[in-house]
Order: sequence, then structure tokens, then C-alpha cells
Amino acid sequence: MNNLPNCPKCNSEYVYEDGVLLICPECAYEWNPAEESQVEEGVVAIDANGNKLTDGDTVTLIKDLKVKGAPKDLKQGTRVKNIRIVEGDHNIDCKIDGFGAMKLKSEFVKKI
Repeated sequence: MNNLPNCPKCNSEYVYEDGVLLICPECAYEWNPAEESQVEEGVVAIDANGNKLTDGDTVTLIKDLKVKGAPKDLKQGTRVKNIRIVEGDHNIDCKIDGFGAMKLKSEFVKKI
């Protein structure tokens, strides 16, 4: 038998080959073993331009955002430093000067 690696997502041992891809029948995950960098751990956030965001990045807002319960909006071009990527719909956790702690959607920011 072939010694195929376990699935990187669910750790299943029932992986099989299909051409150059390896496929897990339990979670339906497909990957190319030649591309080891493709195996991601944790949450992935993509900005408006398609760049991958990581913890500690600095981003800029690409549009005005209304903040519920706040007297003013967040303006386009506002710089947000030292972001943290979290799970959920609003996948950026940060502190904005003048507003405090906020959660943002990655689709409304671009990486600097």
C-alpha cells in the first residue's frame, strides 16, 4: 500500500490519490502535496484587493462605515494599526484612535 499523509484538515487516514491531488473522503478536502505552503492553519482573512491579512498588519478603510451608536462615521482612508484576525463575520479585531475597540469586515479594508 502507498504511504499517503493524513488529511491536513480532519486528520483522516482514508486519503486517496486522484491525478496529482490527494482527496479526503471524510471532509472532501483536496490538496496538492507538492504545494506544502497551501496547507493553512487558523483563520484566513482576505482584504478588498485579494491580499492575505495577518495579525499585526496595518490596513486602511476603503469606504465610509456607519458605526451603530456612534455620533460620527468612520471615514474612508482611516488607518488601523496592529489588527488581529478572528473567526466570524467581522473577522478583524482592532482598536481605532478616537473610537476604541472595533470589529471590521476584511472586505472593507486594504493592506498597506
